[in-house]
Amino acid sequence: MDSLDGRRGVTEMIIVDRALREREETGRPIRVGLVGAGFMGAGIARQIIRYTPGMELVCVANRDVEKAERAYEKAGRDTVFNVESEAQLQQAMDRGAGAVSSDPSIMCRSENVDAIIEATGTIDFAAGIVLEALKNRKHVVSLNAELDGTLGPVLSHLAREAGVVYTGSDGDQPGVTMNLYRFVRGIGAAPIVCGNIKGFHDPHRTPKTQEEFARKWGQKAHMVTSFADGTKVSFEQAVIANATGMRVDVRGMHGPAVAPGTPIDQAMNELPLAKIAENGPIVDYIVGPSPAPGVFVVATYEDPVQERFLELYKLGKGPFYCFYRPYHLCHFEVPSSVVRAVDFQDATLAPLGGSLVDVVAAAKRDLSEGEILDPLGHFMTYGLCENTEIVENEGLLRIGLAEGGRMVRNVKKDEVLTASDVELPANRVADRLLEQQRGLFSN
Repeated sequence: MDSLDGRRGVTEMIIVDRALREREETGRPIRVGLVGAGFMGAGIARQIIRYTPGMELVCVANRDVEKAERAYEKAGRDTVFNVESEAQLQQAMDRGAGAVSSDPSIMCRSENVDAIIEATGTIDFAAGIVLEALKNRKHVVSLNAELDGTLGPVLSHLAREAGVVYTGSDGDQPGVTMNLYRFVRGIGAAPIVCGNIKGFHDPHRTPKTQEEFARKWGQKAHMVTSFADGTKVSFEQAVIANATGMRVDVRGMHGPAVAPGTPIDQAMNELPLAKIAENGPIVDYIVGPSPAPGVFVVATYEDPVQERFLELYKLGKGPFYCFYRPYHLCHFEVPSSVVRAVDFQDATLAPLGGSLVDVVAAAKRDLSEGEILDPLGHFMTYGLCENTEIVENEGLLRIGLAEGGRMVRNVKKDEVLTASDVELPANRVADRLLEQQRGLFSN
């Protein structure tokens, strides 16, 4: 199905509840494996087990198996088996029990698992999991914008070859944006901006500065840091760009800040909308507007009659119309993407083809020759969106592949790193996939 058909997308969002109810009534649940039992993974487990009829969480894989067990326990499942083989997983399924494992490949190979949810937040490790799932013809729902923004095009290509769906998720900001984009296109409007509403942005934030906030919400400090320093929004908007054919107007996006609480339909005017309408649609973000958190789409309409109706329906006089959703409910909405993939072969969002926007690494502080780059959301780098053509022409370093790289020269604070500035680790799955991606979409 065409992921850009707005009418079809809206229809399927409405009928997933019927599909789940029918599966529940006929005893044919969608059987799901979950990789990652952290903050988001535990929420997904609870949502499926307690609130999603017609869907069964058959296994949770996590390097720390005790965390996977706790995810089941907090969701109210008492009988859980630690499995080390496909046969043991099948035994647990036959008993109607949950299963945990430190080896995600077990659920990827199981004949009776329909879909895999990837929620680790890693890149190289996650890439290996997704490859194993696709090889075994499993649908994959990703809550991993970092992976999707780095290797989404090649993984989507491999999924199509396998006859399955690789998709981002409802509830995550890219998925919410894509649903809104499809709706806007479906009513005949022309989107010119897909935007993200942020409450705060400081590229030099670190796990130390975000420690207290992370502790308050039970999250990891580096995850919260990636939100604050702009890396996360860069990946989210790169994913949207690649799914819609949009670009960025400037490196790092415009990202204007407005007075806190400024209505988004006013704040959108801080973007150069007339220029964007002339030069082509973009992804971007605005700091401070209300409602937050949320997403928005700015669109134009070429039909004066319809414009008159939009004014009647309180969207203003144009020429720029703001559509927005004032929330994204993360793990609450993940099951919808599972159903859309398994029962309707519909991706919530997937790249149109090759990468159009990538996320490159900038130095969070002065970096010295010999230093080893730390992971996303830590102390050394932050991410910036850049058009892929420029990334390739200037040899810029994608931040999704930067971790573990050894600096071979000094780089000043806020300078964008190039691939020649670092020596990357050898034999990584992600690097091989990137080369495959370049080869597939070089034209």
